[in-house]
Amino acid sequence: MKKLLSVNFLKCIIIVTFFLIAFNIERSRAQDVPPQDDSLVTADTVAGIPNIYEPGKGFNVIKGKQGSLNIGAYGLFRYVDQLPASQSYNDHLGRTRNIDTRSDFQFHRLMMYFRGFAFDEKFNYGLTIWNLHSTNQIAVIANMTYKFAKQFELNAGWGALPGTRSMHYSHPYWLAHDRVMADEYFRPYFTQGMWANGEILPRLRYTAMIGNNNSNLDITATTLKRTKAGSASLWWTPTTGEFGEFSSFSDYDEHNKLATSLGASFTHSRENRQAANESPSGNTTIKISDALNLFDIGALAPGSTVVDADLNIFSANAGIKYKGFFLQTEWYSRTLNKFNTTGPVPMTSILDRGFYVTAAYMVVRKKLELYSTGSQIWGQFNNSNEILGGINYYPYDHRYFRLNAQVIVVNRSPASSTFGYYIGGLKGTIVSLAASYTL
Repeated sequence: MKKLLSVNFLKCIIIVTFFLIAFNIERSRAQDVPPQDDSLVTADTVAGIPNIYEPGKGFNVIKGKQGSLNIGAYGLFRYVDQLPASQSYNDHLGRTRNIDTRSDFQFHRLMMYFRGFAFDEKFNYGLTIWNLHSTNQIAVIANMTYKFAKQFELNAGWGALPGTRSMHYSHPYWLAHDRVMADEYFRPYFTQGMWANGEILPRLRYTAMIGNNNSNLDITATTLKRTKAGSASLWWTPTTGEFGEFSSFSDYDEHNKLATSLGASFTHSRENRQAANESPSGNTTIKISDALNLFDIGALAPGSTVVDADLNIFSANAGIKYKGFFLQTEWYSRTLNKFNTTGPVPMTSILDRGFYVTAAYMVVRKKLELYSTGSQIWGQFNNSNEILGGINYYPYDHRYFRLNAQVIVVNRSPASSTFGYYIGGLKGTIVSLAASYTL
């Protein structure tokens, strides 16, 4: 045993010595490297040291006449506890459903960004490595943009269907790290396609996208059908022409003049269950109001399966920001219809409506924020609601690192996703603690 310990100790000494030698060799080489040509690398200097990093905006690795590269990252560690631990509920057909609650620590989400321009400063590229540890998913997604003018930018690749306010690339600058219940239930998802965006009139912006379906994640080209998803939105900022950096869900920017925001969106998609009729559904994004997946076997009637359905989402939002105060609301209406099924079902369409109202205030400027949200959903099969309160603490006097604590009291959540806070059917309390950074 002593001999084994001695051998392992010797190995550790050798490994540490090797790294120390390598580090000193590399440091010596770095001292011998001549200064970079300013035409290839652009960086401000502070006390003679290149300043290639700006918090929240990544590392400017290189910039030249033919291209640039910036590298950034986002990470989130969180604890989620859904209480009470043991519970069940009855769905709209009277079947008892056990609720598999969670209580776990997760380095929940990690994203790495590679972005810049190539060949022409109007042609931009982006590549994101997206890792969700909670579901053991890894995806590499990419897009490209050509900026013709501020009125018209053309994009291709992976993008968000712009059907609700949170799908306009404001993540992760929300009050909490994931969506509130009504938004999580109604919103569309991410797909591959083409979209245009710009400022069509002063202070009036638009986004319009056509994509493969409501959610292209984990869906192969051979599984996709010939139908397409379409989504468009208008967003008006009448008083100031902006709504803060990143259009965040907070007045961290401390507006001295009242900033206002009004918007509306519509999404349509012909959705398929993306699996053989007797197999579990590959399309898991569309829930009905008692938290069942629309495409599950027997979701609407025993022995019958929905194979295809139309998805239509309308949303409208309004918000204000002023001197650290933030108030926003969004209204949703979603219709599911034109069912193609393997057997009879008792309805031809499903209509759900809902909204949320959220308010926040920077109690200590750039440091401490308190917030609260209420959600309500009137569903075809179930009415649900929630109220939550939380706190954000920014220890470094900027928004790119924060600590968050939140308590949600929920009544029969129709939303169910490991991505967010909610599990279908839950009636009780959800506690979350989190720390996040944006490099």
